[in-house]
Amino acid sequence: MKDLKSVLKNAYHGRRVMVTGYTGFKGSWLCLWLESMGAELSGYSLAAPSTPSHFELLKKAGSFKSARFQEGDIRDLEKLTAFMREVNPEIVFHMAAQPLVRLSYNEPIETYDTNVMGTLKVFEACRKVKNVRAIVNVTSDKCYENREWLWGYRENEPMGGFDPYSSSKGCAEILTASYRRSYFHPSKFEQTHSTLLASVRAGNVIGGGDWAADRLVPDIARSTSEGRATEIRQPQSTRPWQHVLEPLAGYLLLGGKLLEGKVEFADGWNFGPDADGGRQVQDVMDRFAKSWTKAKFDTPMMMKTNVHEAHLLQLDSAKARRLLSWTPRLSFDETVKWTAGWYRAHYEQGLTISMDQLSEFEGRV
Repeated sequence: MKDLKSVLKNAYHGRRVMVTGYTGFKGSWLCLWLESMGAELSGYSLAAPSTPSHFELLKKAGSFKSARFQEGDIRDLEKLTAFMREVNPEIVFHMAAQPLVRLSYNEPIETYDTNVMGTLKVFEACRKVKNVRAIVNVTSDKCYENREWLWGYRENEPMGGFDPYSSSKGCAEILTASYRRSYFHPSKFEQTHSTLLASVRAGNVIGGGDWAADRLVPDIARSTSEGRATEIRQPQSTRPWQHVLEPLAGYLLLGGKLLEGKVEFADGWNFGPDADGGRQVQDVMDRFAKSWTKAKFDTPMMMKTNVHEAHLLQLDSAKARRLLSWTPRLSFDETVKWTAGWYRAHYEQGLTISMDQLSEFEGRV
């Protein structure tokens, strides 16, 4: 996929697009991209989950000139459905979630209620709004039953999850498959229904504008900006690191196919990095420090963590490469460099360079 910008603009310009979880890290980047393409954008979400907030920074910079945003909880079906009827979306990107593994141990009911029942209510709202043509449900690479394999998980691998967060995303995938078979079956498209439903799974997504608690990059950014060393729990853990724009490009390409009525794309999809992106936490630390020399690290918690954390998890994205012509555009080094550069610009210059990075990303081949 070489001319990504024109392909996506042709798919979304003038389209009515709704994003749940628009105040979140990935949701705010997706909204920026959709706005830049001329989509008729709307969003439904809880208030910004952190201070600072990427969404609030973009809003302050005037990035959303005509978008309509509504604060609300996806678990409130009546309010969600009323808003969806007002904005009448053609496609819904469902990103609202409780996204943190370690928080899920402390708040399991909140995690399952949001990630499973919340998703159920989004699907139900879409069923009530007949003009919804496509739904892209964003879950996680952690939805798979992780056996610490050396090879990547494919879309037909069993769902699972050790911790509450991971298993809630596995449940959300099972729910998606059930709704696709029961209400949005591809074989009955344009006969008994007019909606195509897909789910998407990405790796460890990093990039500027994430301030979530208990995540590696936000922890590094906060600590570095305050002149403190970042405490690292598991420097030898391997994760599939990728810049936030990489999976978002995949989600958008997939959504475009669904809007075209391509029934074969109503399925589950992986969007993970190349093998180059499967690196240890230590590699992220080293490269982050090269781009922002103030960054320092300590590992006092390495042997003290008392909750299970996966050490190895990778995705096989061959399906997306073959059928969507999707491919990662940034190397691992560039991914970390762009991320560190975003935070450095924010903390040292007071700049929000998201649009600059998005424009450069679109120009990559």
